[in-house]
Amino acid sequence: MHRLRDLVLGPGRAVSVLSFTEILAWGILIYPPVLTMPALTADHGWSLAFGMAGFSIGLVVSGILAPTVGHLIDRHGGNIVMSAGALAGALGLVLLTVAEQRPAYLACWLLIGVAMSSTLYDPAFATLTRIFGTSARRQITFVTFAGGFASTVGWPATHVLLEHLGWRGAYLAFAAVLAFVVAPLNAFALPRTVAVAPLPAVGSDAIVLPAAPMRAEGRPFILLAAAFALHAFILSGVTSNLLAMLERSGMSAATVVAIGTLFGPAQVAARLADFMLAGRTHPLWIARGAVALMAFAFAMLSFAGASPPVAALFAIAFGAANGVMTIARGALPLLMFGPVGYGRVIGRIARPALFIQALAPFVVASAVERFSDRTVLEIGILGALMALGCFLAIRPPRPAPG
Repeated sequence: MHRLRDLVLGPGRAVSVLSFTEILAWGILIYPPVLTMPALTADHGWSLAFGMAGFSIGLVVSGILAPTVGHLIDRHGGNIVMSAGALAGALGLVLLTVAEQRPAYLACWLLIGVAMSSTLYDPAFATLTRIFGTSARRQITFVTFAGGFASTVGWPATHVLLEHLGWRGAYLAFAAVLAFVVAPLNAFALPRTVAVAPLPAVGSDAIVLPAAPMRAEGRPFILLAAAFALHAFILSGVTSNLLAMLERSGMSAATVVAIGTLFGPAQVAARLADFMLAGRTHPLWIARGAVALMAFAFAMLSFAGASPPVAALFAIAFGAANGVMTIARGALPLLMFGPVGYGRVIGRIARPALFIQALAPFVVASAVERFSDRTVLEIGILGALMALGCFLAIRPPRPAPG
């Protein structure tokens, strides 16, 4: 009864609110372009590459703003920042429906990039850490568990809206959801409880660090940022070309789509397992295990060949690994660097990852055109092994003596 009351009236309602708004934010800002872009670009007479360039610009803007957004959440809370981001996204989507010229179209994605930087996982993690402090890992796990259903909601909803309203109607409907559902929930339903003392004024030395955390600088920080950037490269670059590669290997389109649907459930299952075991396994070992599993999955597909059973096993393994990597991205910086200033730290970690996420599909696609489909798998193996090397080189801080 106490837990239920906390989820409705206490600080625990942050988990309920963010679980819901993250599904909507991811389902509106990240997943629709793959379905809406063909119609949008055909309507304007533009190339698909130019249309997707707008999406890439949004990711780059998100990376540029990530540390600033995190710092603002540290100081003022997610209520203000995440609700303002949702409104910026709504405005960007509305303007997208009336932007007829290329510069105006790209400018709309600047606003959508602002929304990406302030409504997706990283600002949600910063908000949870501000509310729950060093105990936020379990809350982060639960929110990512719920967020795993974003594609389950986003793609079918986009498909239905495109069929009945066209791409403009779909984006107007999404804008309405951001403005009248996501923004009010973030503004008024998120608790304003602060578990971590606000950041001191600039120039002050009065920072009390819990459990002897590391400073967010130097070798440990660089290794961590590099590892998550390599994961972003694999996730964005390799997977964006993988399904097409499987189809070129001789599988039917229906088989390839069926294999692709295994990614989401595998992510959710892995996050659920972590949720049940949260606190018992160090997130650094979770990250190491995840990228090792990725390397194994790519090697298996490369050496055994792209048959449907092997490809299905790959999808399950890769999906599970990516599912817990998302949790590690929120929990590991918290454990290493502490909750004070966490929002800015996670924003700094996210910046290179978002830049690479924006560029990776084009880099990998160019490699495929110049070399072969097998290059996709080899790049995946190499990237995962490099990320594993980074995680292995990190030594977590020792707990403060009791």
